[in-house]
Amino acid sequence: MLFTPFTIKGLTLKNRIVMSPMCMYSCMDESGLVQDWHKIHYPARAVGQVGLLIVEASAVTPQGRISVHDLGIWSDAHVEGHRELVRLVHGQGSKIGIQIAHAGRKSEVPGAIVAPSAIPFDEKSRTPEALSSEGVAETIEAFVQAARRAKEAGYDVIEIHGAHGYLINEFLSPLSNRREDGYGGDRDKRYRFLREVIDGVKTVWDGPLFVRVSTNEYHPEGNTPDDYAYYARLMKDQGVDLIDCSSGGTVPAAIKPFPGYQVPLAEKIRREAGIATGAVGLITEAQQAEEILQNERADLVFLGRELLRDPYWPRTAAKALRVEIEGPTQYGRGW
Repeated sequence: MLFTPFTIKGLTLKNRIVMSPMCMYSCMDESGLVQDWHKIHYPARAVGQVGLLIVEASAVTPQGRISVHDLGIWSDAHVEGHRELVRLVHGQGSKIGIQIAHAGRKSEVPGAIVAPSAIPFDEKSRTPEALSSEGVAETIEAFVQAARRAKEAGYDVIEIHGAHGYLINEFLSPLSNRREDGYGGDRDKRYRFLREVIDGVKTVWDGPLFVRVSTNEYHPEGNTPDDYAYYARLMKDQGVDLIDCSSGGTVPAAIKPFPGYQVPLAEKIRREAGIATGAVGLITEAQQAEEILQNERADLVFLGRELLRDPYWPRTAAKALRVEIEGPTQYGRGW
């Protein structure tokens, strides 16, 4: 199954292998513009036959960067570089998406940082400013404009970053959201910010829409996989096409990862919400990826660090599964 096509909202991927978004921190001039590094890094994995590549978290505002070296999509000046990135990946036969993001209280940029509530991530972190009502509206619009730019650049998929303790995750979590207006309180009110981001994005974007979530917050007072199954049903009703199931990052937590440790989360969301899911987290072996798909635990397999180690992992996996896949014509003698 790993090498069977997968169609989602009219987009057909040639296989089920997805490159997970991973920050490269490579905009050394702090412009947020696509750099030469990105033009080498992403197309290399397309040459390696990855079906879908998702570009790293790209900030919807300068203030929403994790670091000053993050990729950005907060202005129209960023579109040209992203368009070139799309062209290069499409030229190697793969599809490409982009993760649009706001770091919230986990931003390390100079100046004021914002969050749902004025609660720092930990004792070493700066205390953020609580977003005003106007700030909430402006940030939602920033996500909408980022989606518009992603469409102009030609991306095949948009993924909204709602995981790892960044801004959207901060709104969803009772650990970081203590607001007393319509964006805080019970889980439906905490979902409002993401609801409005999704609705806003869908006014400018009609392609496949993914959302990455932290399906377990690893805290007794935090959101649980049951809460995220509930949220996933809401997202499905709004027209989200796939939930990318990660975990952690909302608050400091002791997590003991092991191979495939997040796969049960993707399986639960898929089964209970009836929505396509992506499994991610220490997936390194072909047989491991195949098992996830064969047992209907997820629809796509997201690889991160394994694709940093081996840009040609699809070839490695095909050999292990005794499947023949075509490589670039230029590599014919060695493939």
